[in-house]
Amino acid sequence: MSAPDAVVFDIGNVLIEWQPERYFDAKIGEARRKRLFAEVDLHEINDRVDRGGDFRETIYGAAEGYPEWREEVRLWHDDWGKIAGPEIPESVALLRRLRDKGVPVFALSNFGVAPFEIARVIWPFLEEFDRAYISGHMAMAKPDAEIYAALEADSGIRPDRLFFTDDRADNIEAAQARGWRTHHFNGPDGFGRALVEQGLLEKGDLP
Repeated sequence: MSAPDAVVFDIGNVLIEWQPERYFDAKIGEARRKRLFAEVDLHEINDRVDRGGDFRETIYGAAEGYPEWREEVRLWHDDWGKIAGPEIPESVALLRRLRDKGVPVFALSNFGVAPFEIARVIWPFLEEFDRAYISGHMAMAKPDAEIYAALEADSGIRPDRLFFTDDRADNIEAAQARGWRTHHFNGPDGFGRALVEQGLLEKGDLP
């Protein structure tokens, strides 16, 4: 089997850590954080931003529905640059190894428009993709089939010639259903080995 024509990266928990609970544990304490996340579906609210909703309006609007948690919910907007991150340096190194070898690298990520602009300033390597498919700009999100179809159509690359990594099983399963080659990301070491197995890198290229 020949090497894929392009590698498609998820961003959150592949290139940049995304553990909001950790931030809130440090900010308000674990016990209060557990109450917050049990009473307010912050991840669902964030999904609205990922699908194109205005960042401030969506978060601040949702906060008004939870008077007890208004200030904490607003932090999702006001402190986003501290909620996300840090970067995963070994994954960034693999991205750059692929680029050095002339392998096209794409991003396919659920990311709001404004949060992605913030992230690009904090982590300049996000400018290094050959193409970035960002859900907020596309008004669609993983694991919906349409966002994978949009990448295929725009790139002109057949599904079986794409190699995709993501930390979420549902996103991987959606890609597999379209015939993409996939790797369920659980750390850069395993991903590096998968890139070698796909014929994209050699063992000596691994960080």
